[in-house]
Amino acid sequence: MNIKVAKSSGFCSGVRRAVDAAMNAGRGTYVLGELIHNPDVIAEIGRRGILMSERLSDVPDGGTVIFRSHGVPESFYGEAEARGIKVIDCTCSFVRRTQKIVGSQYAAGRLIVIAGEPTHPEVVGLQGWCKNSAVVINSPELAFGLPEDRELCVVAQTTFSVEKFEKIIENIKKQREKTVAVFKTICYTTIGRQMEAEELAAECDAVLVVGGLNSSNTNKLFEVASKRCANVFRLANSRDFDYGRLKNFLSVGIVSGASTPDAQTREVLFKMEEVSTEVKATEAAEEEKVVTEAAAEVPAEVPAEEKTVSEEAKQEEVKEEQLSNPMDAVVDKIDRESKFKKGQMVKATISEATEDGLKILLPFSKSEIMLSKDELDCEDYNAADYADKVGEQIDLLVVELKPSLKLSQKMIKLLEQEESMLADIEAGKEFTVVCTGCNKGGLVGTLGTYQVFVPAKEIRPGYVKDLTKYEGKTLRLRLIEIKKDGRRKEIIASQRVILQEERDAREAAKAAKEEEFFANIHKDDIVEGKVERVTNFGAFVSVNGFDCLAHISDLSWTPVSAVTDVLEIGKTYKFLVLKVDKENKKVSIGYKQLQRQPWELAAEKYAVGDVIHGKVVRIVPFGAFVEVEKGIDGLVHVSQISNERIETPASVLNVGDEVDAKIMGLDPEAKRMNLSIKALLPEAERKPRAPREDGEERPRRQRAPRRDDGEISNWSEGTSVSTSLADILANAEKNR
Repeated sequence: MNIKVAKSSGFCSGVRRAVDAAMNAGRGTYVLGELIHNPDVIAEIGRRGILMSERLSDVPDGGTVIFRSHGVPESFYGEAEARGIKVIDCTCSFVRRTQKIVGSQYAAGRLIVIAGEPTHPEVVGLQGWCKNSAVVINSPELAFGLPEDRELCVVAQTTFSVEKFEKIIENIKKQREKTVAVFKTICYTTIGRQMEAEELAAECDAVLVVGGLNSSNTNKLFEVASKRCANVFRLANSRDFDYGRLKNFLSVGIVSGASTPDAQTREVLFKMEEVSTEVKATEAAEEEKVVTEAAAEVPAEVPAEEKTVSEEAKQEEVKEEQLSNPMDAVVDKIDRESKFKKGQMVKATISEATEDGLKILLPFSKSEIMLSKDELDCEDYNAADYADKVGEQIDLLVVELKPSLKLSQKMIKLLEQEESMLADIEAGKEFTVVCTGCNKGGLVGTLGTYQVFVPAKEIRPGYVKDLTKYEGKTLRLRLIEIKKDGRRKEIIASQRVILQEERDAREAAKAAKEEEFFANIHKDDIVEGKVERVTNFGAFVSVNGFDCLAHISDLSWTPVSAVTDVLEIGKTYKFLVLKVDKENKKVSIGYKQLQRQPWELAAEKYAVGDVIHGKVVRIVPFGAFVEVEKGIDGLVHVSQISNERIETPASVLNVGDEVDAKIMGLDPEAKRMNLSIKALLPEAERKPRAPREDGEERPRRQRAPRRDDGEISNWSEGTSVSTSLADILANAEKNR
């Protein structure tokens, strides 16, 4: 009988972690539900004082509870914290990933569809991450009855049938391709075991499937094997099976579920050895009988040549018998035929701790191999720390096959971290990758054991001409797709969606802020703003985060040559709102409108009779204008410049001259001030008139009558220049 054992056997990493936690927990610790689907393991845990409860309410306040690998509803964590219950969380990393996906997709408004068994603990736990709103499907036919008015998110129970899941997805997509988000959440160890079971069933006449009868992943192995082999037997343990049923089969395969201990698989193998021994003994007895009967018919004298041949055959038979100690033969054959796969999890027994690492023995192998200290999950290797661990089993990952088998312990932890990271990434979490290069299609990088590719169109909004400028830079990415093709693992991601979302968020925030701003600002409001920048035509002032324009003409009552003559960049001032244009999103503000005009202060500062010191700013035919201060100009009429008659003011005064003058008239409301320079000069002596040669007196020139409505002294700064100048010139012409 030829016996073949599946390469993947024994506890998976998640089950191992849960069992180890229970074995090391103190008495009185509770396990929420059946820890694993294996009665022998459950019994052993019970003997150690570990209690099992189906409800969290049964765990006393302040107690300790183990959350098994199947996971629990999200609300259980909050309840445990509120009641002071210590949680030992043994949720499988694949299950945790599925929980995160369900939670985020439910929050996004999608209907959750779970491919799995409705009553399975993992599925029940997943329901608790979407308010028990998920639709559970366990057959492809049920995929056609889903609501058509909701976007769907489809996940799978981690131990679900790969074949069934693919058919379910196929049927769903036939109806609604664009509204379905599919996440392949079946555990990769489950997929690997199902593939091995299928291959083994195709090669063998019979298959034994070992594992708890209520174990979902073990039942899936039974289903898969039954499709390729007519003789598949389900074993809860090594004791509950009649191995005599296997006597007539030439080859028998053995597969085990993820919750089946290695010891149970070995027990089944030993039981098979007994059957194999019995079969061989029967065959040998029958063969001996045939030989004896044939010898009775052979003459006593046998030729020497025939004797020799017979002896050689007998010696070969003895040799074969020596090598066929049934169990040894099976083990040797398994050892010879064992083929590891890259990424496969294996268990090894520590046989010796050396300075270079650990000598280990792989399952069913008689020869030791060296596990380098660099591949151990420890910060600082010390052989003495492992001396008392000889004989213990450790989990290892197959890293390389060629040129020689390479195993690693630390890579398991890294892969678990990677799987947890991928769960977050698939749930929509942003991640970063350093760009290591580019090609014609986009940018490339690495994340753990995955290659990362960012298509050119996904780098940022708009066209990117030069991809090389991104080399060495950190990219902010969001997942588009994960591809696994054999050994190649690739993440396709986008930076553009993140940048676009941020841009849209900024624009939305800006629009909301603008809407609020224009709803609360009105003409004639007094606002406070900070001068952000200036131009030659005004200043842009930030008022509650919105840019308002203060035109240069609205900064001062007096002419200014530059904005910075009045306002300083970075300082805050008060302004008056002059105009609000909601349609065009513009607001005009003024600074001078909140300042008193110079003429308003003139009555307080000046009076008739005061002497002022000023500067000539312009000269006109009828006089000169003197700047008393910024914004206040007084007129010195031509008649008030000198005691002597002058033809024009320009003959005596120049622009820029500084003069003293006496205020002869002041009207702030009319913005008018009359000045006199000659009033501060000593009066000149009047010369007597010379007599005429003919002895007659000169006739006196008749003085033109004084006009009350057109006097020069009535000039006002507020009067239009064209009008007042015409009136003044007309009066001057009449008085000649």
